[in-house]
Amino acid sequence: MDDVSPTTPLISVVIPLYNEGLHVKELLSDLKTALQQIECRFEVVLVDDGSPDDTWAKIKDAAQILGNVRAVRLSRNFGKELALCAGLERAQGNAVVVMDGDGQHPPSLLPLLADKWMTSGADIVEAVKRKRGRESLASKFGALTFYVILNKLSGFELKGASDFKLIDRRVLDTWLAMRERNVFFRGMTAWMGFRTIQIPFEVAPRRAGKSGWSYLRRAKLALIGITTFSSFPLRLVMFAGMIFFLFAVGLGVQTLYLKLAGRAFTGFATVILLELIIGSLLMISLGIIGEYLARIYEEVKGRPRYIVAESIDLADETTRLLPPANRGARPANHG
Repeated sequence: MDDVSPTTPLISVVIPLYNEGLHVKELLSDLKTALQQIECRFEVVLVDDGSPDDTWAKIKDAAQILGNVRAVRLSRNFGKELALCAGLERAQGNAVVVMDGDGQHPPSLLPLLADKWMTSGADIVEAVKRKRGRESLASKFGALTFYVILNKLSGFELKGASDFKLIDRRVLDTWLAMRERNVFFRGMTAWMGFRTIQIPFEVAPRRAGKSGWSYLRRAKLALIGITTFSSFPLRLVMFAGMIFFLFAVGLGVQTLYLKLAGRAFTGFATVILLELIIGSLLMISLGIIGEYLARIYEEVKGRPRYIVAESIDLADETTRLLPPANRGARPANHG
């Protein structure tokens, strides 16, 4: 907004995009309508996560709708979580809104998010899904299973949570200080423990196209979420090993007794069954340990989270980096 004072808080809107070229222009138009209702300055940070379609070309064309647009194109598809990192590291606002670019996170909710932040004193304003929207039964069951497991293992209640939220500058600075390469954004924001309020919203249908979240990619994100927030699976391996050890000791004592008593009998089927059970347990245990080793391996390599191939800077000079004294400041009535 051109008539807003430079000391007015700046809100950044970070949106990762993948194959969303069909509706980038419509998305920015809806964002402009919503942001103009907020008595704040704003910027939009778009991240093209290596889309094979014309998303980047449409971003460059549609950026003229808002003026206050910063955008980057990653060299390949690094995944939504790392694309989100690229956007958050470039956001300069006193508050940052994170949302999806497929239309399922309604831009019309932005004024309410900003109002709650400015009036409630909360550090995080999180939009929570009333319903998961149009999904297959398998997808809903998979999501329910994942959150039940993660909630039990991590101790954080994430059911219904989404990446659609507003976070204060100090929350973002704390998040940026965590240089993990296995990123699970909604879990990390819950782990930090800042004061959070929630507002419900209805998940809208996608504007166009279909979701890029295959079952394999969802399973990978689930593994990252579980292995980065809980070591319980490793303890489960040890517990299972102890149970089988006690079972083996008992079976050994029984076998020795039968042998000494002259009542030993052949048990080929029993032996094969035990071999299959123990072999399966060993393979599963090695798989669990392997997942944790993979997380460690990816962290110690020290490679960058993502690579930027091209970028667009802000066209509006008034939305550039705030002076140090204003960074992290809230409106006077924010408590």
